[in-house]
Amino acid sequence: MTALRDIVVVLDGSAASETRLDIAIALAQQHNAYLTGLSALDLLTPARPVVQSRSSPETDAPPESALLNLGVTRPYDYSDADTQAAEKVEGIEAAFRERLRLSGVSGECRVVSGKVSEAVVRQARHADLSILGQVDPNHPLSPADRQLIEDVLLTSGRPILVIPYIGRFERFGTNTLVAWNNSREAARAVQDAIPLLAKATAVTILAVNPGGREAATDDATLADLIHHLARHGIRATPARTVAGDIPVSDALLNYAADVNADLLVAGSYGHSRLRERIFGSTTHELLQHLTLPVLMSHQV
Repeated sequence: MTALRDIVVVLDGSAASETRLDIAIALAQQHNAYLTGLSALDLLTPARPVVQSRSSPETDAPPESALLNLGVTRPYDYSDADTQAAEKVEGIEAAFRERLRLSGVSGECRVVSGKVSEAVVRQARHADLSILGQVDPNHPLSPADRQLIEDVLLTSGRPILVIPYIGRFERFGTNTLVAWNNSREAARAVQDAIPLLAKATAVTILAVNPGGREAATDDATLADLIHHLARHGIRATPARTVAGDIPVSDALLNYAADVNADLLVAGSYGHSRLRERIFGSTTHELLQHLTLPVLMSHQV
C-alpha cells in the first residue's frame, strides 16, 4: 500500500478535535483520500440507529442512496434528544462539511451512537487509517471515552493515528521516528506506516536497549528493515539509544524530542497482566505521556 485512500477522523467539538481535523484534511489532500468524520457523541438510545450517513457536496451518491445508507435508517430526528447536545452535533457536522468544501476533499460526516467504541471500530475496519485523540485527563467524561483508543487498536485490525490533546502540530510526518524491536507488532506498524513514510523527508529507525539487558534487536535486523524500506523508495537511517532507569516509552519520547521528530511509529507491545498483557505497559505509558502524533498497530 503506497497511499491512503480511506481515512476516518473522530470529532467531538473540542479544540483538540480541530487539531485532529487539520491533520486529517492535510492527509486526505496529500493522498487524495476519502475522509469520513465521525461525531462520536453518545446522544441516542441504543434502540436508535447506530450510524447515520450524510453525504458531502463532493460525494457523487445522494444522501438517500442505497450505497451510503445500506442497513441505516433515514437521518434521525433530534426533536426528542437533548437540545444542547443535538446542536453540538449539528455544529460539528456543519463545520466538517465546510472544511471539506474549502479544502476540496471528498467525504461525509456520520453520527455514531450507542457504545462509541463499537461504532468507531466498525467504521475503522474498512478504512486505511483512523485518527483519534489522546484522552484528556482534565475531561474524563469526554465522549471519546478512556477505552476508545485501546478498543479500536485491539479489535479493528487497522492502524490508528493518535493525536496528543495538547499542541497544534502544524508540521506532521516530515521527520518520522520508527520504534523497532524486531517484534511482529513493530513489523506490522512499519508496514501500515509505509504510505506515511514514503512522504517523509527523514526516517529514523530507533532500537531502544532497556538498560542492563540484552539489546532488543541486532544490527542485522535493522539493516534488513532499512533495505526493505529502500525497496519502497524510503531512505531510512538506523539509530540506537539506551533506556537506562527510565521506561522505554520515555526513552522513545525523549529521542523524538532530541531529533525534532513530528511523527512516531510504534507497534502496540509490552508486558503486564490482564488487559496490559495484551496491550502492553509500554503502549499504555506512551499514550499517557504522548508529546507528538503516533501511528500504532496491533498484531494479534
